[in-house]
Amino acid sequence: MKSRALRRIGLMAGVATTAAIVLAGCSGTASPAPSSGDAEDFEGVELTLATFNDFGYTDELLDEFEAETGITVVHNKAATSNDARANFFQKLGKTGLADVEAVEVDWFTEMMQYSDLVAPVPEDLKGRWLDWKEKAATDAEGNLVAYGTDVGPQAVCFRQDLFEAAGLPTDREEVAGLFPTWDAFFDVADDYVAKTGKPFIDSANSVLQGLVNQLEIAYEQPDGTIVATENEDIRAAYDTVVDRAIPISAYAGQWSEDWFASMASGEFAAMLCPPWMHGIIEGNAPDVDGWDIANAFPEGGGNWGGSYLVVPANGKNVAAAQKLADWLTAPETQIKAFNNAGTFPSQPDAQESADLTGFVNAYFNDAPSGAIGIDRANAITVATYKGEKYFQFHDALQNAVTRVFDKIEDKSTSWDTWVNEVSAF
Repeated sequence: MKSRALRRIGLMAGVATTAAIVLAGCSGTASPAPSSGDAEDFEGVELTLATFNDFGYTDELLDEFEAETGITVVHNKAATSNDARANFFQKLGKTGLADVEAVEVDWFTEMMQYSDLVAPVPEDLKGRWLDWKEKAATDAEGNLVAYGTDVGPQAVCFRQDLFEAAGLPTDREEVAGLFPTWDAFFDVADDYVAKTGKPFIDSANSVLQGLVNQLEIAYEQPDGTIVATENEDIRAAYDTVVDRAIPISAYAGQWSEDWFASMASGEFAAMLCPPWMHGIIEGNAPDVDGWDIANAFPEGGGNWGGSYLVVPANGKNVAAAQKLADWLTAPETQIKAFNNAGTFPSQPDAQESADLTGFVNAYFNDAPSGAIGIDRANAITVATYKGEKYFQFHDALQNAVTRVFDKIEDKSTSWDTWVNEVSAF
């Protein structure tokens, strides 16, 4: 592998804050990936694990790993993927990263530029994951460099009690029939807002995410050509969100304190809902008994999210860290993580398990969320290409939507601001 002794990349963290960072690379060719079965005594080793949001890695789950291996795990969770990304690229190739780091799919291609700075996955683990999930984590030299965690097939989560109060169906199969297209979704939302005076959905930018994730090409082509501002599909997605999603949304974006609190307060009635969102809803609205899941998504299907675990190559306990990443992404552990937080497994063996196909989520009114996740995954027909600058472009477009939502700029001005920002990346 080509040495990358000094590499400088642009980093957007938070709201359009750019910082240049230097990554200290490794020389020569990456070492061959070892076998995961190599015997080694790890008793007394302490590892750090860095994730964000909720991967389903509960204290009880990590205690199981310690009991099996003697390895203690200190789990640190960033509040958002943005926070995790900023920390990751500031420290990659230097010091300060956890022994095992989570990387979100929206900035995973960006991470793959520096694949020689993470330890290869052991050879005998290849083939564990869905083909497309594994292919995305394989570098030009054929090294698999990341352990797939979950995928994010989208459905619609809804409040039965709020739907009933608005005169809408409450049976999850009937609700699923309400949303065959985006136009139908917005029509239902408009009717709900007119009847109740309350927002229908949590976030305008979640709709942007849903629309963009149904595009084959968003901001970059696979050959690296930037098409962001010329892509008519992106302009159409922006126009749709501003014209139809903002009027029916409680917030511009997600992850604020008010957004978390409103899951329980009844401020909105629905969310675009990949499986990993289930644990977030339950964790923030534990006493609400109205949430349910409709086996539907406008226009068929879409994948939102899904992550990987990587092991920094310069960590102090690389072999032990590889063992942890292996254990956390084994099919049986991924089913446990799904039970904990709804993170949908990315391994075929897990997806065929009766523990998943028959899983019923008591919190969501006994919704068959395992079977729903499988159906939603099968409905996905497009895997959006997410190039090296996807995160920066998309984050900036979300900021454009937020400016309109907050009435800082009008629709046309905010688009022009985004165009100017894209040209500067």
